[in-house]
Amino acid sequence: MIDVKEFLFSLPAKVKPEVLEGQSSLFHFDIADAGQFTIKLADGKLDVSEGLSGEPSCKVSASAESFAKLLSGDLNPMMAMMTGKLKISNPGEMLKYAKIFGLM
Repeated sequence: MIDVKEFLFSLPAKVKPEVLEGQSSLFHFDIADAGQFTIKLADGKLDVSEGLSGEPSCKVSASAESFAKLLSGDLNPMMAMMTGKLKISNPGEMLKYAKIFGLM
């Protein structure tokens, strides 16, 4: 199973800075059994930290198992939302960055 914390903390190395130019957003990931994380996009950089800080543009909540299944492609994001396994406060914001984060 994919380690959620490891995945999130690997994002800064995976995302090309030029893709983030002019982008600005703040995400909170509240993953049961894995922890709470803040992802900040600003000034062409992506930073990941433990804990929730700032006012998020989008909050994502799921269990570690469901989130890992989403990452591996074993769980359809739309089905996960409809069945309550995944909660996203601002789906439009998540869709905007899902490809950048490697979630699609």
